[in-house]
Amino acid sequence: MTPSRHDYAPLLIAAAGLLALPSLMHAIGLGTTSATEIVVFAIACMALNILVGTTGLVSFGHGAWFGLAAYAAGLAQRNWFPGQFALPILLAVAFVALIAFAFGALILRRKGVYFSLLTLALAAMTYSVAFRWTAVTGGEDGLGGIKRPLFLGIDFEAALPFYMLVATIGMAVVFALWRFQRSPVGTVLVAIRENEQRARFLGYATDRYKLAAFTLSAGLTGLAGSLLLFNNRMTSADPISVAFSGELLAMVVIGGMRSFLGPALGALFFVIFRDYLSSATENWLFWFGLLFVAFIVFSPTGLVGVGERLLRPFRKQLDGDAAMSARQAGAVTLPAFMKPVDSVDGPILRATGLAKSFGGIKAVEGVDITMQDRRLHALIGPNGAGKTTAFNLISGLFKPDRGEVRLRERQIAGLSPEAITQAGIGRAFQITNLFPTLTVAENVRLAVQARAAERFAPWRAASSLAQVNDETSQVIDTMGLRGIESAEAGSLSYGGQRLLDMSLALATKPRVLLLDEPLAGLAAAERERVGNLIKSISIDVPVLLVEHDIDRVFAIADHVTVMNEGSVLVDGTVEDARLSPRVQEVYIGSGAHALAEKPRESAAREAVLLGLDGVDTYYGKSHILRQVALDVHENEIVALLGRNGAGKSTLLKTITGIAPPAAGTITLAGSDIARLPPAVIARAGIAYVPQGRGLFAGMSVKDNMELGRLKRLTGNGSHWDDDKIFAFFPRIKQRWHSPADYLSGGEQQMVAVARALSGDTRVLLLDEPFEGLAPAVVEELFEAFDKLRQEIAIVIVDHHLDLALALSDRTVVLERGAVVHTGPSRALSQDLALRRQVLWL
Repeated sequence: MTPSRHDYAPLLIAAAGLLALPSLMHAIGLGTTSATEIVVFAIACMALNILVGTTGLVSFGHGAWFGLAAYAAGLAQRNWFPGQFALPILLAVAFVALIAFAFGALILRRKGVYFSLLTLALAAMTYSVAFRWTAVTGGEDGLGGIKRPLFLGIDFEAALPFYMLVATIGMAVVFALWRFQRSPVGTVLVAIRENEQRARFLGYATDRYKLAAFTLSAGLTGLAGSLLLFNNRMTSADPISVAFSGELLAMVVIGGMRSFLGPALGALFFVIFRDYLSSATENWLFWFGLLFVAFIVFSPTGLVGVGERLLRPFRKQLDGDAAMSARQAGAVTLPAFMKPVDSVDGPILRATGLAKSFGGIKAVEGVDITMQDRRLHALIGPNGAGKTTAFNLISGLFKPDRGEVRLRERQIAGLSPEAITQAGIGRAFQITNLFPTLTVAENVRLAVQARAAERFAPWRAASSLAQVNDETSQVIDTMGLRGIESAEAGSLSYGGQRLLDMSLALATKPRVLLLDEPLAGLAAAERERVGNLIKSISIDVPVLLVEHDIDRVFAIADHVTVMNEGSVLVDGTVEDARLSPRVQEVYIGSGAHALAEKPRESAAREAVLLGLDGVDTYYGKSHILRQVALDVHENEIVALLGRNGAGKSTLLKTITGIAPPAAGTITLAGSDIARLPPAVIARAGIAYVPQGRGLFAGMSVKDNMELGRLKRLTGNGSHWDDDKIFAFFPRIKQRWHSPADYLSGGEQQMVAVARALSGDTRVLLLDEPFEGLAPAVVEELFEAFDKLRQEIAIVIVDHHLDLALALSDRTVVLERGAVVHTGPSRALSQDLALRRQVLWL
């Protein structure tokens, strides 16, 4: 692929700008020295932008490299190379790059604010040393006596010749960074900025790429510092200061950190602004700070972003959703390069004795999974069964506490995600995991490029890799993405993003493909098309599928493993799973739970307390709830049931305002609460106990309770005092001063419910309250909920169907986000045939 004229535009703009800059500076009364300073700052800002704009790493201490190189070059000229220019600069750049490599290897282990604070600490410490080590650095007087070069008959002591020399070096830096940005390494750095986790699961060792970017950025910043040394003929500790590092960062942001030449524009703006405003007021930095804040708030993409917004109406936009509407994704034949050349007749993947605990919760315990080659192996089970944890142990997101995973005969358990991907495991994610601001073609090319030998090339253009381009094109055609390859991944419809996520996993040329709920959130027609696509892929590449749509699973799977409570319940054929009484009991209950047999009296009244009508809810572009309508009466307990992925938890979050409805009404005692902030809804009297309890770790039970009461008290005179709480949950009184995270699982659940009740609660929403609890604790909680019906209304979601049905007055069943059944719980509790009809296949 040959570069277009558009590709060379940055070079042409930079060359024109460097030629015109001296004349521009003279025209506005500043002069050639200011022009040289602009070029120097432009080099430093473009170097810093390798981290900030390209890789997404914010450095607050980059001035340290600028100042260290200036000192190193100055000392080298004065002590070793009198009158020299090139050798002191080369030595200074090499010195800074070496230190940056060692320092980067240490601090890049930390992410986000920790990385930024470590760079800030570097600048602060280095400044202190430079300012106080007067014997070497000159202290506050600085390091002077620097001479500009005299060679080729040119006296660079004059301002214009020196500017031309610096401009030539600046143009060389622009060209080098232009090549670097377009190289495979440059494209991976952008991928890291967009989504580092996804880059790792494509097979990129992201820590190595970040270290290379950090070292290169520091080295080029050091080059700029050395040039400023010769421009000023001296240096001091000021460039090392935190303030100067902040100025560099401000230049990058104001110019436009997502633009190649934006930081250089920011340097131009800074020098002009500083020179003009500093002549008017000594507090010019205050006004510059205000301007910086204004750009952060109103134009985070800087001056370049302002220009792009002004030009956007004149540019043609690709409608990704419209293009996706014509997409056909069905059965496919994989291109030759995707098909394994070492197919076997036996097992291809063995997971043995996998175990993983999170705190005191055993998510997976003793799980064995054996996958045959060229088969579709489904992994199903209720919420909390451990499916996703087992999936993550195989793919490398988590390291197992015990057990092993063998791909063919290679042990891969505990390896990094990139190592496991390179070994032959490709995975798609439950929540689409893409590079959202990159195009579809760029997303796919990154996945294909991860297998190329040139993926570490820092100079060659990524678009010139012929084999990568050819395989990228084949993936796009195979997966039905042709026609939208120029659309941004984030602009695609939800179905398009699902398909692209699967395409990235397949483009890594996996030996085993792992798909995590690829059908979730899709419409019926798309579910069928994507299901057929997955089935056809499994003819050549074995697929391990985690999916909640068991209807589709049973239609396409060759082998099924059913998990429950962290262990394998059934492992066999589709018919083994379909007909297994144990599997049916997990999904529809047994109808014989001891608690369910006890007679209970309803306290429900006729008055409707909570009402939903026509509620639609989306997660991004995924349509989760569809025209949901239901009522909850005063003192009524409603069981909200449905298979995994039906939308139960989303419905609870919609009621509480965490996932606001896109359409429909939600009323509480006649007042509309739809789309109100969650805090307002909570204070109105709706309490939510999420799955996982959500206690404040490190705080005592008493502190948790007081926080719940503080945030929920409305002054209606009906809040729950401590004695009333203890009447329902006596264990809490015994644990009153204990840290909440040290309690047992059952006690934590009691505290979570009590905290929710501790304000003016009228409706209590419970998401999986019995999950992972011992039978004795389950019974204690069940009895407490049964007594609570005399006080409040309750909506309960729980996969222990016997318990939910025995406790509730009425049952609402969801399927794919819509209400498919509403009726008395007693009917479902006593009639297993009706339960199969509503909740099974």
